[in-house]
Amino acid sequence: MTLIDIETKRKLREMGVTGLVDALDAQDETLMLGIAFGERVKLAVDDAHTLFSQQKIEGLIRRAGLRYPDAELRRLDLIEERRIDRSVIAQLGTCTFIGRGQNVVFQGFTGSGKTYLGSALAKAACQHRYRAHYIRMPDLEEAWLSAVDKPGGKEKFLRKYAAFQLLVIDEWLLDPPGDQLRGMLLELLERRYDSVSTVFCTQYAKKDWHGRLGGDVHADAIMDRIVHHTIWVETGAANMREHTAGLS
Repeated sequence: MTLIDIETKRKLREMGVTGLVDALDAQDETLMLGIAFGERVKLAVDDAHTLFSQQKIEGLIRRAGLRYPDAELRRLDLIEERRIDRSVIAQLGTCTFIGRGQNVVFQGFTGSGKTYLGSALAKAACQHRYRAHYIRMPDLEEAWLSAVDKPGGKEKFLRKYAAFQLLVIDEWLLDPPGDQLRGMLLELLERRYDSVSTVFCTQYAKKDWHGRLGGDVHADAIMDRIVHHTIWVETGAANMREHTAGLS
């Protein structure tokens, strides 16, 4: 005997709880013999909620625009050879730094796996139900230049990128930003400061940032909103692209 009738199922689907109806339909009647109505509903709700949570996480990951959607912090190659601290990576994987509004910098040579780490950390954030987004610095600049020509475009742009609970900026300072871009970075990082987290993937050590940011008071202000509340991870000199190619 079915737990609920066809008309009740129709009403539940109409109310938008299709997942619960499907979970009830999926229950094996033989296995459920002797189990009370309330317990069967509880089991179905648990199954429906698990599916709902998984779909929500998959949606967050899809919308994050990750360069490497399959990246995982637990699957890092040559971690000892690259002198990456496993305990730091494990701590980052808990995403507690996001709740504290801390930033993260992945710094290392070309091909050292910075983009993979940024993608993996953003994916971990999505799995913890945080809204994350990955973007290359040249693409961020292009989006900004497109926004400034539209009525209200600047504010809309800043609201959008300030709202992500984790924002990964790849190729950070690969090209020194001009005055207009520096102004945007200052305003964006001010809005994000101490409330959400930003990940910077860069070839350049901290000592080089000030000069690449123009070496003036704007550079001071931008640096001030990054360096004091940041976890720094050096990714080493090993070329992970060559390593990966050798495995294929």
